[in-house]
Amino acid sequence: MQHGKYRFIAGFLAAPLALYALFVVWPFVQSIYYSFTDWTGLSPDFSLVGLDNYARLWDDDVFWASLRHSLLFALLLPVLTIGLALFFAFMINVGGRPRRGAAVSGVRGSSFYKIAYFFPQVLSIAIVALLFQFAYNPESGAINSGLRAVGLGGVQPLWLGDPDLALWCVMAVLVWSTVGFFVVLFSAGMASIPRDFYEAALLDGAGRITTFFRITLPLLRDTIQSGWVYMGILALGAESFAVVQIMTTGPGGPDYSTTVLVLYVYQSAFRDGAAAYATTIGVALLVVTLAFAAAVMRLGRRERLEY
Repeated sequence: MQHGKYRFIAGFLAAPLALYALFVVWPFVQSIYYSFTDWTGLSPDFSLVGLDNYARLWDDDVFWASLRHSLLFALLLPVLTIGLALFFAFMINVGGRPRRGAAVSGVRGSSFYKIAYFFPQVLSIAIVALLFQFAYNPESGAINSGLRAVGLGGVQPLWLGDPDLALWCVMAVLVWSTVGFFVVLFSAGMASIPRDFYEAALLDGAGRITTFFRITLPLLRDTIQSGWVYMGILALGAESFAVVQIMTTGPGGPDYSTTVLVLYVYQSAFRDGAAAYATTIGVALLVVTLAFAAAVMRLGRRERLEY
């Protein structure tokens, strides 16, 4: 039965690996190569310039501001999003009061809450960004209108027009738009945990907080780790680009207060006609993303729990 096993496996892996190398690995290699050139993206002609683009990157204040904002997203967004999602998922699945015939159950209306939390996932991120752009409007937006309605007319922030608030406004939108996905993900993970574990813990006098930290969190650790990496990649990549590009002035303003690396790549390539410099920023973004994923995987390494 072992005869030809490896040729059989190689035959199935050859096509997927070839496609992956062509459409994923090769573009990365090309980007790294172009980062050592002066290619504008508008002409087939270019020449090698060595480390000039990297020297320019080192002295670029906008790059460092973008890097700070991207790192802030990568560090804070997973904490906020996954923390909220774990809380909501725990309440939906095992956080309710005991009922007749079930010692462990979710809060009443948990099915409705699952649908409500997942609803933002149905909407395109572009639509979500537009909706919140209108909501943040300082003159006619829903938020300031609501403040005026409750007698707080003197509290009328500029929101996206305030350099100190704009980045936090964008971050709030990203949390709102992604938390529902992780609620469903963690709910599926919690549904696979045997109810006997919770019932035994409750019989021993453990409260909800104890069962969360002693049972739910350890048994969901692999799922949380995967979700953390995925959320970090979203925060560094397409999700943050779409929200910043659509919602903010500039975009990336005011005064570069919301510029992130992926937006700066786009602006350098398509607004400034500096494709080679854009690929240099892209290489920096690649390093940051790989370092983030490696750090999360390394810190989350442990012996696998079986149940």
